[in-house]
Amino acid sequence: MDRWKNRVAVVTGASAGIGWAIAQALLKSGMIVVGLARRVEKIEQQKATLAANLASRLHAYKCDVNDERDIVAAFKWIDSELKGADVLVNNAGVLKDTLLTAPGNTDKIKDVINTNITGLILCAREAYQSMKRRQVDGHIVNMNSVVGHSVPIGVDTLSTYNVYPATKYAVTAITETLRIELLNDNSKVKVTSISPGAVRTEIFNDPDLIASNIPFLVPEDIANSVVHVISTPKHVEIKELTIKPLGERF
Repeated sequence: MDRWKNRVAVVTGASAGIGWAIAQALLKSGMIVVGLARRVEKIEQQKATLAANLASRLHAYKCDVNDERDIVAAFKWIDSELKGADVLVNNAGVLKDTLLTAPGNTDKIKDVINTNITGLILCAREAYQSMKRRQVDGHIVNMNSVVGHSVPIGVDTLSTYNVYPATKYAVTAITETLRIELLNDNSKVKVTSISPGAVRTEIFNDPDLIASNIPFLVPEDIANSVVHVISTPKHVEIKELTIKPLGERF
C-alpha cells in the first residue's frame, strides 16, 4: 500500500456499514479519504471517534448518488481541493422490497436501480475523468454481490428483493465493460468487482433474514478485501473477487 500513501480515495455510501469500514481501512493504510453520503452528518460524528492522525485525512461530503448534480459537484470539489481522485470505491447501494409483480412499488424499484446502477456508472465516469486528466494509475472498485452472478432461487429470506439481483448482474457487466473501455483507452487504471455474500449491516434489516441461520460476513472482511485488491503490483489486476462466509449455500 506504500504507493497509495497520501493519495485520494473516494468511498460512496461511507456513513455506515461496509462503506465506513472501508473508509477506516484506507485511512489506516495512509490514504486521504473522501466519504460521500446522503447522511454526511453520520460521517462527521464517526470522524470524532478517530485518532487525530486519521481524522485529519478524512473529508465528508454530502452526495446523493441518485442525483447527477451531486455527483458532478462532489468530484469537482475533489479535483479543486484535493487535486483529484486516485481510487474510487463504488460502495453505495440499497436493498428494498421490490417484488416484480407487486402493485404500487415503482418508487422503490427506481430507487434501487438508480442507486445500484446509474449512480455507480456516474461515479465511475467522474472518477475516471479525474484520473485520466492527471494520467494516474488509479483503481475503480465496484461493490457487487454473489447475487450478481447467481439468483438465489428458493432462498425464502431473499424472495421479495427481486430487483436487487438484476442490479448486481448489471454491475458484473458494467465492470467488465468499463475494464475493456479503459484498455481501449490505453489507461493504467484498474477495475475490480468485489462480490460478497451476506454481510451483517443495516441493509439487511429484515427480521426474517436476521432471525434466519444464514451465515454472515462482517464489514471489516470486505474492507480488508478492498485493501488487498488495490495493493497488488502494478502489473496485476484482480478482475473479480468473490467472498462468502463459511457455510453459505447460495
